[in-house]
Amino acid sequence: MTVNTHKGFTAFNRRFILPELRDAVRTVGADVVFLQEVLGTHSQHGQKIDNWPEAPHYEFLADTMWPQFAYGRNAVYPKGHHGNAVLSKFPIVHHRNHDVSVAGPERRGLLHCVLRLPGRPLDVHVICAHLGLAETHRQQQLELLCHIVQDEVPADAPLIVAGDFNDWRNRAHGVLEEGAGLREVFRHANGAAARTFPARFPVLPLDRIYVRNAEAHAPVVLPRRPWSHLSDHAPLVAEVLL
Repeated sequence: MTVNTHKGFTAFNRRFILPELRDAVRTVGADVVFLQEVLGTHSQHGQKIDNWPEAPHYEFLADTMWPQFAYGRNAVYPKGHHGNAVLSKFPIVHHRNHDVSVAGPERRGLLHCVLRLPGRPLDVHVICAHLGLAETHRQQQLELLCHIVQDEVPADAPLIVAGDFNDWRNRAHGVLEEGAGLREVFRHANGAAARTFPARFPVLPLDRIYVRNAEAHAPVVLPRRPWSHLSDHAPLVAEVLL
């Protein structure tokens, strides 16, 4: 499952809905959850919001269902920081956050985790992605993603890359297929990437799930109810067969 948490708030930051988001994510019960725009800490919100969790948001979302989690801090500001996170029911034996920010105020990252599944001869590699809004930035970040895959992921290892690609022009497919051997699961199943933004009336295909050395079955865009008021991006879910 991949979902942009919008730092735990509804669109335009009108209401804090992280507890509701946690309940919804738990209902899906995915083995691995890719999170973008998840808060590590924010001192001001913690003082003003009654039900603000004491734990970092990724730990609050993991709760007791996902015993393993990793966080990659991307954006740091005086009151706190946010980034990407991976929640896993399987052991995370290694993780590394790659800063792929390009010149300017946007801070972006690629969180690479290695999962160890019982009875599997090869570890599973997962990368949680959040790419930039500018086309030129995304092109550089996609190339960096390809280099990370080439340098850090064994050629025969199962690989899942998921997250918010902000790729409304559908430029990422060709780059990632040629440079990293990745195939987008909705495009493979339905002929086109899923429309996920804005969540209430999805028009743009911003969010993706890519796989290599694995097969994806029944990819689904989660329905507007209850998800459209829990995130500005519609979450994606797919069953990955190793």
